[in-house]
Amino acid sequence: MAGTPSERLATLGLALPPVAAPVAAYVPALRHGDLVHTSGQLPFVAGAMAATGKVGDGGVEPEEASRLAGTAALNALAAIADVAGGLDSIERILKVTVFVASEPTFVGQPAVANGASALLGEIFDGGHVRSAVGVAVLPLDAAVEVEVVAVVS
Repeated sequence: MAGTPSERLATLGLALPPVAAPVAAYVPALRHGDLVHTSGQLPFVAGAMAATGKVGDGGVEPEEASRLAGTAALNALAAIADVAGGLDSIERILKVTVFVASEPTFVGQPAVANGASALLGEIFDGGHVRSAVGVAVLPLDAAVEVEVVAVVS
């Protein structure tokens, strides 16, 4: 991939949003040495939840949930960049965990999680490990929540 993460993000027509304010007693991201761990990031756009409800029950379609996972991943990048000194200080994404609020028979969590993985893959080299987990409910009735672990310089 040519260019810096900032350049690749701009090529996608995206910019880092402001870091989402915590909705409880935690910090959005924490750096320890060369690693940054994020708290769960929700799909906020301009301070509001982009969509709510469960995936697979007719409330949030899987394709929309995948886009929401990308939005939450972008919010995670903003949190990482905030503590790392900027987006270009992120060397690699190591681990992505995507939680999907889904009805009991929905089994498409990996496809939903691809929204986060695809976005991160377009910005960073090297791939990452990932978990996609179905859950009964998420904070604020979010359809998805994304956590990221990154290596930073």
